[in-house]
Amino acid sequence: MSTTTGPIPNWYPPNRQNYDLILFLWQFFPLGASLQWLISWYGMGKTSVNSRFNLPGRIGWLTMEAPGFLTLLYNLRYLTPQANPHYLSEEYSLPWQNKVLAALFVLHYSYRALLFPILQPSMSPLHILVWLFGLLFQIINGTCIGAWLAAYGPLTQQDWSSNLTFGTFQFVLGISLFYVGLAANYYHDDELREIRRREIRRQERLAAQSKNPEQAIKKVEKHYEIPQAGLFKVMLYPHYFVEWIEWTGFWIAAGVGCTPARCFVVNEVAAMLPRAVNGKKWYEDKFGREKIGKRWAVIPGVC
Repeated sequence: MSTTTGPIPNWYPPNRQNYDLILFLWQFFPLGASLQWLISWYGMGKTSVNSRFNLPGRIGWLTMEAPGFLTLLYNLRYLTPQANPHYLSEEYSLPWQNKVLAALFVLHYSYRALLFPILQPSMSPLHILVWLFGLLFQIINGTCIGAWLAAYGPLTQQDWSSNLTFGTFQFVLGISLFYVGLAANYYHDDELREIRRREIRRQERLAAQSKNPEQAIKKVEKHYEIPQAGLFKVMLYPHYFVEWIEWTGFWIAAGVGCTPARCFVVNEVAAMLPRAVNGKKWYEDKFGREKIGKRWAVIPGVC
């Protein structure tokens, strides 16, 4: 049985046997995520509630999201030399494809974990249960993808040649799709941010017109409108939809046989789809069905 050393020997980073076990169990995540269809409560964002167990939004988000890419980087740094005996040879290095995929993962979460909470005009509190489940998701996902890239996936150019059905074309197609999804994700996130920025500017104008410079700007963390730009014209959660496109591109580039990448896409959909459908009900209750119109929740023509 192979062994690895680290903060939790054989588990963090995982040896091959434990990696296979984690990955096998990770494929059953949608069963747990499906409980969200029965439980409408979700303690963050527009559905956050006052609770003594809340964390500040920005701090909670950063500490929940960042461990994913940090775990991936940790695996690349420490698992590769432990799991691959050829690593120490002068001619050995990880294939460039592994490095590109790792860089894309870090690029996405550098935005989601670090820039996103900074750019938000305000963030609602995050319940500690949501934070805990999100943290576990990130660590397990970062472990599965990081270990695959570091030691348990293709480790030579020959491996990559047999891993991709359509060769370099498939890799380039997947990377291109990833960037389309990433750009669209940022665009639609920024439209949501603009709603609150507009409200802040409106309140500032009112304060200036009242000739009362000491008038405080009201909190905007619970200010919501129906977004109108881009794909918001046809769905209420396009930022979810394009993130699925983004990680589908990653899966295509990694090879359709890459189980960790497939699990990431499937598990994201399983976790986010119920939130989008429940979120549409929230929009309808708040603004009325007539204002929502024919917008879908997240998948045009489906839901």
